[in-house]
Amino acid sequence: MARPEANRRRPLIPMRELRAMPSPPRPDHAVVIEGLAKTYAGRRRQPAKTALAGVDLAVPRGSLFGLLGPNGAGKSTLINIMAGLVRKSAGRVTVWGYDIDREPLAARAAIGVVPQELHLDPFFTPREALELHAGLYGVPPARRRTDEILAAMGLADKADSYARSLSGGMRRRLLIAKALVHDPPVLVLDEPTAGVDVDLRQHLWAYVRTLAARGTTVLLTTHYLEEAEALCDRIAIIDRGRVVACDTTRALVGRLDRKTLLVTVDAPLETLPPALAALGAELVDPRRIALRYRPSVTRVQDLLDAIQGAGVVLLDLTTEEGDLEDAFLALTRPGDAAAA
Repeated sequence: MARPEANRRRPLIPMRELRAMPSPPRPDHAVVIEGLAKTYAGRRRQPAKTALAGVDLAVPRGSLFGLLGPNGAGKSTLINIMAGLVRKSAGRVTVWGYDIDREPLAARAAIGVVPQELHLDPFFTPREALELHAGLYGVPPARRRTDEILAAMGLADKADSYARSLSGGMRRRLLIAKALVHDPPVLVLDEPTAGVDVDLRQHLWAYVRTLAARGTTVLLTTHYLEEAEALCDRIAIIDRGRVVACDTTRALVGRLDRKTLLVTVDAPLETLPPALAALGAELVDPRRIALRYRPSVTRVQDLLDAIQGAGVVLLDLTTEEGDLEDAFLALTRPGDAAAA
């Protein structure tokens, strides 16, 4: 049953203004951030806190872009500024070509944000929540995709259940569904898989890949670095309010210049041959040797020659590379990374 009080709510984007907006451009970059700064005023004798200190960032249109950083790095502040929820102290932000200061309504219409927190009205069903949200964004009834979105998020069988009866994973799906009702060209996912099970995570990422394939630009923040490495084509790492790295995922991992050669030998060893010990090799177990090296300095062939020269017969070998987690630690905690 429709709720009269819900129907009387003022749309976030009035219909007359929505119709007057020009057709969305197709910029080269879905999001452009220049010199973005935010300082929160001090309270109760606490000093002012700088959350962002001159961030420059460009998110290519159609990319699956990762925004990573430790807790308190400034990620949520940046997202909230993009969404119009927090006022910036300085800088410029455009979303899908719209300046968030000069064209705030168009900028908000171009972005869908899925927050970390599970904020839902417990007395609305998923269908009612999506219909209400679409109305607040000025989406005409004929253009609404409520059933399609519910089905895509695996909520079709819960469409008419109260939100308070949904599990945590289903509530997370409903938040994502709400962010999609106005078909935004830019979708921001802020820790979307926090606390959800593996099955839901795989379902969600399959759908995110589908959205990206259709041309939606996806900006993802997550503490699960393995999924960022698997999903994102470009990644920016922010620390203490500044961007410390922004590159393709492969290039970021490649910066480590660190690999490990693991060799399995034909006979057990009690100690390492001196020639291998001099190279810093480690005896992992009696039949496995690990040699850590920098590809920019040492060739694998040189290591293999040293092993052969030490009179060791190989049965098998593998190489291990650094991953995104290693790169992340090297950039945000360089002392720890060096020690490792």
